[in-house]
Amino acid sequence: MEIFRKKDIALATQIKEKLFRKREPWEQNLFVLWFGTFMAGIGFSLVMPFMSLYIDTLGSYTTSQLNFWSGITFSSTFLVTTLISPWWGKLADQKGRKLMLLRASLGMAIVISLMGCVTSVYQLVALRLLQGIFSGYISNATALVATGTPKEKSGQVLGTLATGSVTGTLLGPLLGGISASAFGYRPTFFITGIILFFVFLLSLFFVHEKFVPIKKEDMSSAKQIFKDLKYPHVVIGMFVTTMIIQASNNSISPIISLYIRQLLNGHGNVTLISGIIASIPGIATLIAAPRFGRLGDKIGSERILAIGLGFAILVYIPMAFVTNVWQLAGLRFLIGISDACLLPAVQALITKYSPHNAAGRIFSYNQSFQATGNVVGPMIGSSVSSVFGYRGVFISTSVLVLLNFLLVRHNTQEIHNDAQLQEDTTQSTVSHQQSTK
Repeated sequence: MEIFRKKDIALATQIKEKLFRKREPWEQNLFVLWFGTFMAGIGFSLVMPFMSLYIDTLGSYTTSQLNFWSGITFSSTFLVTTLISPWWGKLADQKGRKLMLLRASLGMAIVISLMGCVTSVYQLVALRLLQGIFSGYISNATALVATGTPKEKSGQVLGTLATGSVTGTLLGPLLGGISASAFGYRPTFFITGIILFFVFLLSLFFVHEKFVPIKKEDMSSAKQIFKDLKYPHVVIGMFVTTMIIQASNNSISPIISLYIRQLLNGHGNVTLISGIIASIPGIATLIAAPRFGRLGDKIGSERILAIGLGFAILVYIPMAFVTNVWQLAGLRFLIGISDACLLPAVQALITKYSPHNAAGRIFSYNQSFQATGNVVGPMIGSSVSSVFGYRGVFISTSVLVLLNFLLVRHNTQEIHNDAQLQEDTTQSTVSHQQSTK
């Protein structure tokens, strides 16, 4: 008994030391910004499962008109984000990323709250456009963490951080569905605004950044930044890959609640079930992303990215042939595993091959491409569904992911070649040393 008691005390002491040890500044920021991006992800996606249904209450629309306005409403925010992100990124490199976190969270809190007061779809689209101006919380959180993290831990740390935004984004629809069912559509926008204001306060008081402001004339030009990159085509290729990932993920966003309504044949709580189905990938992503991040640090993030894309192709195709919502839910869980491989791996590759003094701009360019994917994706989904029906969207998405897989293989080939050359050189050196002994 005494032996077991000593072991229990020793184990408790180890756990206590691990939990309450003094943490490095980058670890503290990771903890705070994980929670911040998680809450921001919830705030941004809370209204998504019922947005199409909300638009339907603002007027009398045919199915094709509802599909059209749903696509426009989803895409409008990201259209503005595409255009304005590079400017915010330049300002972040000049003034600091924390300032951008505060700007984004407070602006979003106000704008989304106002969406609960609209009386027409035109007002809703206008506010979605304004929402794009206040984008950038998650990208600046990523840049802030990336610049302070040791490169050998970048895959694991960025994978962990990504679980915050991805899981929040995917769990948000569940909470949105519950909130809309309990309180109605409009109060849910006000709840979202309160959540984002809480994120603003969290960022204001708990995020710490050691940043020395840079004069405008001392900043490197974008041309010089890309000229100095070791693998410029890899970084630019990751921008394009991000765009296609987002286009693929968001191609089903405008039609997911309508597809579920079709599967339910008009029975059941469509809003709540849509929220549950949209949120299921978050569970898989939360579990898998840090593990894939650690694995990426060992075998290469580019390999994790290729595995994730290949797996996604195999999962999207069966979604077109499901006959009930439970089959769709199971496949959505598998998509969560794929999601755990994709954006964290892209962010790790960008961090690994980019200079820290330009992280704000590099990640803002990536956000522009990400926002472009968010524009293109819903438009693809709306257009394809209008011609081929909702099931056709999943087939077109799988084709898009296949193109992305081929692009990634092409863009990362030089990394594989250099790694192989370095390995061959090392083996040759060792063989030569052994032969001379």
